[in-house]
Amino acid sequence: MQAWRERLESGYKDFKSGDFVGQKELYERLGTHGQNPDIMLIACADSRVDPTDIFNAYPGEMFVARNVANIVPPSGNDEAYHGTLAAIEYAVTVLEVDVIVVLGHESCGGIAGCLAGMGDNDEGGYVGSWVSILNEARDGLLQGLDDSEDKQFAMELEGIRQSLRNLMSYPFVEKAVKSGKLTLQGAYFGIVSAELLLSNDDGEFLPVLT
Repeated sequence: MQAWRERLESGYKDFKSGDFVGQKELYERLGTHGQNPDIMLIACADSRVDPTDIFNAYPGEMFVARNVANIVPPSGNDEAYHGTLAAIEYAVTVLEVDVIVVLGHESCGGIAGCLAGMGDNDEGGYVGSWVSILNEARDGLLQGLDDSEDKQFAMELEGIRQSLRNLMSYPFVEKAVKSGKLTLQGAYFGIVSAELLLSNDDGEFLPVLT
């Protein structure tokens, strides 16, 4: 048996005989009555950063969309087929979540690619095209940094801020925010330290004390 298939099957068997047993009623309720999460997470696809693990969430508590570098494209950016935007629209207009959290993280490969210029030419492939969404934010950020500052960390935070700004370019998001029904929140996870930072109204990221 291939190693990946063995890993999938063994993991499923452990889940079925472990967590599922303790949460059987929860799964029955979710399967029968549907989901009603209050929180949407837009997170990176990075395998090291699992939002439901970080926030210790049970099934049904968080509506999660993941992509490279936790990017929210601006309105008008090739929306013909867009899974991230479809998920956001569903969360806001159907599920009516209370908050959308954009969760960035340490050592993000997509951000590193953006800084390296992947989105500046036609040879960057799908990833390059995707991270090019942050090119303008990157260029503005770099103009204000000196050589002693951590460009990767600064851009990881700026990418979150840009995605929050991009969210407000969608009328259904703007309407929900202005009516007080929806809050937008930035968050950042340090993989090595497990430190969580949350943004304030000024866009500053402050640690959550434990």
